[in-house]
Amino acid sequence: MNVRILTERELRHLVPLDLAAIDAAERAFRALGEGRAIQPPVLALEIAPRNAEVDIKTAYIDGIPQLAIKASSGFFDNPARGLPSLSGFMAVLSAETGRVEAVLLDNGYLTDLRTAAAGALAARTLARTDARSAGVLGTGLQARLQIEALKRVRPLEKVLVWGRRADAAQAYAAEMTQCLGIPVETRDSAAAVVREADIVVTTTPSREPIVQADWLHAGQHVTAMGSDAPYKNEIAPAALARATRIVCDRIAQSLTLGELRPAIAAGCLSSPPPTVELGAILCGNATGRTSDRDITLCDLTGTGAQDTAIAAHALALANAAGLGQEIDA
Repeated sequence: MNVRILTERELRHLVPLDLAAIDAAERAFRALGEGRAIQPPVLALEIAPRNAEVDIKTAYIDGIPQLAIKASSGFFDNPARGLPSLSGFMAVLSAETGRVEAVLLDNGYLTDLRTAAAGALAARTLARTDARSAGVLGTGLQARLQIEALKRVRPLEKVLVWGRRADAAQAYAAEMTQCLGIPVETRDSAAAVVREADIVVTTTPSREPIVQADWLHAGQHVTAMGSDAPYKNEIAPAALARATRIVCDRIAQSLTLGELRPAIAAGCLSSPPPTVELGAILCGNATGRTSDRDITLCDLTGTGAQDTAIAAHALALANAAGLGQEIDA
């Protein structure tokens, strides 16, 4: 049996952050909402002596011909060695036979892509259709990709950014103004960004809440994607309680890895919390935004279903283009 090997360079060429990638994310969430996905909990390995972590995610989706097993790593002392902190790969198996069809040596690129696509999907589903301004907290890679993806689903006219380092925020603003073709402006505080923006995306690894309840305003949408571990928290518990509708990619994950856990612990949300899953809204089994004055908040922790969907999308593009090295396994 032949196995296709694809490098990061090939995958970056093949799989852009476009509407097709966002649609792939929607297929994953619809499968979760319709009960067509089998998805185990995240296997998280923390390696304290190495200041590192390794996560493994996977899912089977009925109707998609492959399933992916993804390993992603973060070795956070690597920059001192001249190496990137993040890496990873995906093994793609036939959903019918379990045989390996491909190995995607993406070094985390596809994870970055599907994370941004999920953020855009959340906004496409929940944000006001007339939203024109976006605010981003953070200045890293996801801060860039989330806004690039968001601009594909909403007609943004202005972006605001805040970062803990003013120089990083200024560099972000200059780069993204050129990339997006619209003004990207810095603000001196996270509060100023949140108070001005129609759509807010939080992309930080913060361990203490940043977004406060009294910063939110009617008609706003917030996508929180930085909290993906039990020790992270970007949204103040009272801010979740103020939202008209709280949406998660997977409630069970948000209860342990995302923003629901601290809000319940603080007594600001009941247990079980008043929340729905994004897939249920997409399938018509739950409601999202019901008026232009609603405050919607979507907590994204990342799912194995997203990995399977983006891996299958990437492999289909590779097969059509005839890219990748085939080995006899």
